[in-house]
Amino acid sequence: MLAFLARSTLLGVITATALLLIFPDLRTQMLDTPQVLAPVEVNQTQVSFNYAVRRASPAVVNIYNRRYNAEDRLQLSTQGLGSGVIMSDKGYIVTNYHVVAEADQVIVALQDGRILTAQLIGKDQRTDLAVLKIQAENLPVIPTSPDYRPAVGDVVLAIGNPYNLGQTTTYGIISATGRSGMSFYGRQDFLQTDAAINEGNSGGALVNTRGELVGINTASFQQATDIETYGISFAIPYELTRKIMDKLIADGRVIRGYIGLEARDINPVMARLYDAEQISGIIVMGMDPNGPAAKAGFKVQDILIEIDGKRVTDRRNVLDIVTELRPGTEVVMKVLRNGQPTDLTVQIGDEPNGY
Repeated sequence: MLAFLARSTLLGVITATALLLIFPDLRTQMLDTPQVLAPVEVNQTQVSFNYAVRRASPAVVNIYNRRYNAEDRLQLSTQGLGSGVIMSDKGYIVTNYHVVAEADQVIVALQDGRILTAQLIGKDQRTDLAVLKIQAENLPVIPTSPDYRPAVGDVVLAIGNPYNLGQTTTYGIISATGRSGMSFYGRQDFLQTDAAINEGNSGGALVNTRGELVGINTASFQQATDIETYGISFAIPYELTRKIMDKLIADGRVIRGYIGLEARDINPVMARLYDAEQISGIIVMGMDPNGPAAKAGFKVQDILIEIDGKRVTDRRNVLDIVTELRPGTEVVMKVLRNGQPTDLTVQIGDEPNGY
C-alpha cells in the first residue's frame, strides 16, 4: 500500500514538472497576485425624468367632448376625447380647437379626481387652439419659463390621455423647429418631435426636462395626412400659445390685422432686376382691390421694405407684423417704387373670413 502511494506521488510530481517545462506561462500565472474585483457601486445615478413629470403632470387634464343625441335632445353622449393644460390658477385651460370645435358640452377631468364642466372662452382654427375655463380652487398650474427657447435636440416629454388609457408620458427630442406650411393647420410654425402623440394626446403638454411647458401637442403626421409614419409629431410653441390664449380671453376670438397684399420674397437676382440695392423686402404681385393696401396707393412691383419702422425680411415676417396690428390703426409703410423710397399710410383692416 505504501509503495502504491509513493509511486502515485512520484508520478504526479513528474507530470507537474513536465507540464511546467512544456508550458512556462503556467509558472508566471502561479506567481501573479490574484485579481481583486472592484466593488459594485450601489448608488449610481440613473437617468430619470420623474422630476419633470411630477411638476407638469398635475396640470394636464383629460377633456371629453360631448354632443346631444340627434334623436333625443336631452341625451348627451361622448363623441371625442383629448387633453388640456391648466395655464392659470383662475381656471383657464388651453386645448386644441379640433378637440372642442363641435362640442355641445366639455367635461374636464383633473388628475386629482375632480370632474368639472368647462366653459368655452374662445377658439381659433388657424392655430388649432381653444381656451376653456373651469371654476375650481387650488388648481395646479403648468410651470413655464420665459427664458426657454426650444432647440433641435432638446429632450421633451409629451403628457396626455392617448386612447383614454389614462395619463401617459412619452419621451423624445425636438426634431425641428419652425415647421410651417403644413396643409392641415395653415401657416403658423410648429415644433416637430419624435415623442409619440396619439389620439387623445391632442391639447396635452410638451414639456422640457424641468417640467416647463414647451408647446401644446396637436397632431402626428399620420393623423394629419393619413400617411403611415412614425416619429413625426407636432406641437404649437408655448410663445404662440400664450399669445393666442391672451387674445381669446380678451376678445373671444383672435383679431388679426389685414392689408390685402399678395407678394413674393425678394432675392438678390430680383433685387437687381427691380433696381433695388438692398435684398431685404417683398415684391407686391397683386392686391385685394378693396383692401387697405390698395386704398393706401400700393402698386404692383412695389418693394415693401419697412412697416411702422420695422424692417421687412420676407412674407412670413410681414404676416407676423401685420397680424399683430389692431384693425383701425394707421401705420406708415415704406416701399421702393422704381428704386425710389416712398412712404404710404395704411389703415389696418380686420382680416376677412377669419377662422
